Amino acid sequence: MKAFINKHEYSFEPGETILQVARRNGIFIPTLCHFAPLGHKPGTCRVCLVEVTDARNEKRTVTSCNTPMEEGMRVDTLSANVRNQQRLQMEMVMADHDQNCIACARHGDCELQDLGMYVGLSSNRFAPELRHARPYDDTMNGMVRDMSKCIRCLRCVEVCRSVQGVAALTVDGTGLGTHIGVGQAPSQNASACIQCGQCTIVCPTGALAERDQNNEVLDLIADPDITTVFSFAPAVRVVLGEEFGLDPGSNVEGRIVAALRRIGGDIILDTDFAADVVIMEEGTELLHRIKEGGKLPMFTSCCPGWINYAEKHCPEAMPFLSTTRSPQAVFGALSKTYLARQMNLDRSRLRVISIMPCTAKKDEAARPQLRTNGVPDIDVVITVREFARLLRRFGLDLRNIEPEPFDNPFMSDSTGAAVIFGTTGGVMEAAVRTVYAVLNGKELEGIDVLPVRGGAAIREAEVDLGEGNGTIKVAICHGLANAQKLVEQAAAGTSPYTFIEVMACPGGCVDGGGTSRIKGQYHPHAEQRQQGLYTIDRAMPRRQSHNNPQIKKLYAEYLTEPNSHLAHELLHTHYNDRSSVQTESILSIKKKLTLTDK
Repeated sequence: MKAFINKHEYSFEPGETILQVARRNGIFIPTLCHFAPLGHKPGTCRVCLVEVTDARNEKRTVTSCNTPMEEGMRVDTLSANVRNQQRLQMEMVMADHDQNCIACARHGDCELQDLGMYVGLSSNRFAPELRHARPYDDTMNGMVRDMSKCIRCLRCVEVCRSVQGVAALTVDGTGLGTHIGVGQAPSQNASACIQCGQCTIVCPTGALAERDQNNEVLDLIADPDITTVFSFAPAVRVVLGEEFGLDPGSNVEGRIVAALRRIGGDIILDTDFAADVVIMEEGTELLHRIKEGGKLPMFTSCCPGWINYAEKHCPEAMPFLSTTRSPQAVFGALSKTYLARQMNLDRSRLRVISIMPCTAKKDEAARPQLRTNGVPDIDVVITVREFARLLRRFGLDLRNIEPEPFDNPFMSDSTGAAVIFGTTGGVMEAAVRTVYAVLNGKELEGIDVLPVRGGAAIREAEVDLGEGNGTIKVAICHGLANAQKLVEQAAAGTSPYTFIEVMACPGGCVDGGGTSRIKGQYHPHAEQRQQGLYTIDRAMPRRQSHNNPQIKKLYAEYLTEPNSHLAHELLHTHYNDRSSVQTESILSIKKKLTLTDK
């Protein structure tokens, strides 16, 4: 079929919208609510206006995101009438928006500012008249919901419902008071929200953003009586470079270490060390359950978004969860015990700061279970986006920093198995490498466990545990909309699996809610980030957690063995049923919506 845009003829398929045809042919039409990666086209912002003349020679102005292209249609995106109406629409959107941009998490990276510039908005006639009070919610540890910045694009509602299957976000209020709410819950913290942060990735403004804790980090660095211990997650080293114009997937590990020294960090270590510890503990726990008849399948427990989901949405999953803490939580516990002892440090003056790809890690650090005598094992968590802002406050650019090695011989060595924790399937692969070696007294041939890799939402594989040990069936799941089925099977006793890895975020930690965001796109560099981790793994001198010499030293001199009494005290945890009246209400709404969709 044929039609015209700005006097040029283009082909299109039946059912395609004007905006789809325009974008495919490199013609820019401004829009805020349409979000192609999610198939989201609600037509709420009304900025994508175009003028069309149909086959009957009738002219009208329409929203291009939800208007189908028709045979012979003539579309004008540049007329004075179109430009005036787009500018008027942007004036009204901006008039109801908090314009204190300098204090916004999206400052300098805001799609609303970009579109204001595109339509030529130089002033706003309506700003004093249209402002309406809307909620501000800072009850969460990981995120802030500021509805004065909301433009009602509904992207967050879509990703929460369709990708994560959580449905914590709703559209509340009427008229100018319309905003994104949290159902019938009194606050977002008390709602069905799991703080995965995927909504912060798609939000075009600062209405939903990570809780910024950079000032807390600066206070700790500046305190002469405090010793700061910094560490960063596996995924951070292949994500942060994008913030400074480096290729997606670039390994900037050494540059991060050097940058942390420049801003005043005292001890720079690697969370990967703790990931190796997790494999030792979790692998031993799995073998114990298999041999002693414990609860199977065992679900991984290193993703805090998944743990929040289990506690709030499906508490029936809790008996199946591994009790092993996440690498971040393991690192914090060992820093304030083992590291403090090894380096003769006063643990009361030790502060542990994590750099994570995840907003839920902030919430994890605040869990009461992860405190010793009331003192948190992890003191502050900042996301990739926060860390990039922190470096810019010091005038640092990763491109101009020479790599440096980690500091300490006690908790800085790691293996390839720890690195791949940052991608979906990585925890499973790392565990298989070690479990096989423990059972057989020899290493797994062909160290890459390829069947567990890939991008499918749910993947399964048969794992041969060696002669006399049989095979087990494992599953890998990412994106929580896919996890419910696996939990239901386990609770019903019909699960065919022995071990299940769940990551809340699509793609795993490399696409976490605290990672770099690209305007108008949803994790466009997922594959490059994942391949970056696999490249690091292949280059490592040791690729199995049990071969890490620092891990051997840790158990020989301190923990004695995996799952020992001390290991359980420091490195394991428990979970709480947090399904509430508010959560149950939202779950009921979610189920009704799902049935309606079907």
